[in-house]
Amino acid sequence: MSLPSHSGIFAAVERRCADSEPTPPLQLHDGSEQVDGPLTLARARQLLYDRSAHPEARASLWHQIAERVHSDTVGTDWPEAVVWLGLPGLRRTAYKITWRLQAERGDVEAELITCYLEALAGLAADDPDPGSTVLRSACSRVYGVWRHARLEKPVEDVERVGGASVEAEAADCWQADYDPVPRRPGLSSTVRITVPAHRVEGLRLGALARSWGAADTATSVGFSGRGRQVATVTLRRVRRSG
Repeated sequence: MSLPSHSGIFAAVERRCADSEPTPPLQLHDGSEQVDGPLTLARARQLLYDRSAHPEARASLWHQIAERVHSDTVGTDWPEAVVWLGLPGLRRTAYKITWRLQAERGDVEAELITCYLEALAGLAADDPDPGSTVLRSACSRVYGVWRHARLEKPVEDVERVGGASVEAEAADCWQADYDPVPRRPGLSSTVRITVPAHRVEGLRLGALARSWGAADTATSVGFSGRGRQVATVTLRRVRRSG
């Protein structure tokens, strides 16, 4: 079953490179001393993803593509041609991220191209399977970005994240103890603050300090060098009696 057409960066590159033949052309090299000659762009892309092709020939093509990323002397058509050659290895991941993680297709395609070019630029000259290295790196990075973004999806009501009922937890409280290091400026004794559990859900300790008005008094808390303790904050959940 064919996938529905999409008007985006991938489609635009496909159109612009349909009849492109940038110079200097890629050369077919199977590991022997003899070079078989120049390749058309379409033939080069076919060989890049043909598992029956000679491994050394495919590896040589990927390394030549990586050189086109580094070089400033190649023809002006090569930047888009480099992207065009990588599209077959990126398109499936773009489709998966768009549908599984509900991401914007245009954003996913742009990120995939960026990571693909970065992976090509960082490719080791002696990598025996450069195609797998580049495509796996680009696709894994982008998939991780959107999976992480989905976990951090904003919600309107923090108190009801996950369907928790405020009333159901009204009898519970969170208790925070702030213990500064002795003889340091700032607070000199333990500060204990107790609030209803539903008010604490989903908030960071720094936000709690500001909400409780303790931020100004804890002026000595901050980065003071590796391994140097400035305070201890303990957060525990307690149940009200009665």
